[in-house]
Amino acid sequence: MGRVNPSTAPVLREALVAADFTYDRVAELLGERAHAALGRNETAPGLARTRGGSPLETLVRLFLLQTTVSLSQAERALPGLVDRLAVDGLVERSVGEVAARLDCRPYSTSHGADDLDLWVVSDLTPGLDGGPQRVGGDHVLGISPASTSLAQLTIREPVASALDLGAGCGVQALHLAHHVGRVVATDVNARALALTRFNAALNEVAVDVRDGSFFEPVRGERFDLVATNPPFVISPALYRHDERLVYRDSGLPGDRVVEDIVRTAPRHLNPGGWCQVLANWVIERDRPWDERLAGWLPERHDALVVQREVLDPAAYVELWLKDAGLHGGPDYLTRYDTWLSWFDEQGVEAIGFGWINLHAVDADHPRTELLAWPYDVEQPIAAAVHDWGRAARAVAAGIGPDDHLAARADVVQETRGPVGAEDPETIVLRQQVGFRRARTADTVEAALVGACDGDLPVGAILDAVAELLGADAAETRATYLPVVDELVAEGFLTVA
Repeated sequence: MGRVNPSTAPVLREALVAADFTYDRVAELLGERAHAALGRNETAPGLARTRGGSPLETLVRLFLLQTTVSLSQAERALPGLVDRLAVDGLVERSVGEVAARLDCRPYSTSHGADDLDLWVVSDLTPGLDGGPQRVGGDHVLGISPASTSLAQLTIREPVASALDLGAGCGVQALHLAHHVGRVVATDVNARALALTRFNAALNEVAVDVRDGSFFEPVRGERFDLVATNPPFVISPALYRHDERLVYRDSGLPGDRVVEDIVRTAPRHLNPGGWCQVLANWVIERDRPWDERLAGWLPERHDALVVQREVLDPAAYVELWLKDAGLHGGPDYLTRYDTWLSWFDEQGVEAIGFGWINLHAVDADHPRTELLAWPYDVEQPIAAAVHDWGRAARAVAAGIGPDDHLAARADVVQETRGPVGAEDPETIVLRQQVGFRRARTADTVEAALVGACDGDLPVGAILDAVAELLGADAAETRATYLPVVDELVAEGFLTVA
């Protein structure tokens, strides 16, 4: 890669806009089959759909399908830019042909009620059509499942300052710049920093890009939001220094990189600030995963930790050896055995993947929830995380009989039992959005949630339910006011 120059970004942007090189137009051009095939790193259907020679087709062939285009086609799609892009290392020009040396990819994401059309420049996608998967140690990953997962997790409330820790090509920073006054992005990879600067200029946003490891470049600074997808792959020292993939390998043992971030982040959060981490962690033999991670969590901070997936160590080793392009290599079996044996020596039973959310509330009684949740959730999940934080503070403040509560609009009640029976055998309250939690309820809980519309205080509702069921009112309050806390904490009820 040449030294990508941010001064080239505005004129490249003009060409991309002129060609209508957006996510929606590319998807329309490729069609469902070719677009899906490209998502599987297969280009043949896309090549068949882009033979017309229009500027949009040329850009798709050049940057996404990674095939050469004629010089005349490139000059029509990128008027006056081919030589300049060649100097910057985005393309390579030979006699009569142009090939991409970097990936320039349209990206669309929701931001509130609006859709954002962005472009992300990164290293070329390895492994297209079964080609070589190996990449250099300073490879800069583009848009990936991990980056989109973190983007969907990150709370989008307007705030004054945010940190994209370990920015890569700057995907998170581009998101943050649309709802944050000041965005700082850090990385140790010089190529990643150059691409982050270029992407910021290409998308006309301001990002303060800094070189350095983890929180070192922001020593003494605090932020309203920290978002990070750190190099969390858990492995022994299998690689020579020149083989380490900076985007995924921290060089720290085990899951130390995630633990260090969780322990250090509170020193860099403003009051009320959030730190949101996409992470892997070790699950040890004979020790619950949540007990281990609870030991990392800071005092006086609410914390929501969600384990989304659990991988067997063998499957984990296979995944990341293939990601490094080592599958089928001459020393593949040796590396596999070394890595798996290391897991056995460390007492690793499995590897968890999920989300860690810290909220700087400075509370004497912070709420922590460590939740194993492999079920479908509504994406983006960020709003549900933010709602969890509000509910945690409401419960911590104390919900009493005089508070007015409302059932969340998406909650539905399901009943099961024999046909014609007077009472159902089971009642389930189920959320339709967010985490989509469900809980079994008894008659009192169901009646309480059904009656909570914000008008009457919860104590009066419980009294009315007790009278209807012929139960003692005081006993009903004593039994169900703690249940009200649970219903609020889990998002079935909200403070009106």
